[in-house]
Amino acid sequence: MENRRRTGAEYEEKAAEYLEGLGWRILERNYRCRTGEIDLIAADGPALVFVEVKYRRSGAYGSPAEAVDGRKQRTICRVADYYRMRHGIPDGQACRFDVVAVQGEEICLLRNAFPYQ
Repeated sequence: MENRRRTGAEYEEKAAEYLEGLGWRILERNYRCRTGEIDLIAADGPALVFVEVKYRRSGAYGSPAEAVDGRKQRTICRVADYYRMRHGIPDGQACRFDVVAVQGEEICLLRNAFPYQ
């Protein structure tokens, strides 16, 4: 388990560096509350972006993005609601949910990967 956690942290760091390279500002890493966790929270221009990072060594078990199922999406949305409430972010703030899929050494950003649920 510890090894998987270390691997996850490594790819979350790579994803953060990739997003910073696109001009994004990383606001939080591994934001946790009782409801769950969001890997990265970032600002992409005026948008507040909640990012799930998924890594797969190969495509043998499906794409990394496919691992972000409906249950995981709902959890991310609930944690995002908590984050917005705790930080006084108004309802009108542009927000979106992205997935950074890492397969092998390839990084793919899926903007608007899923709608708010």
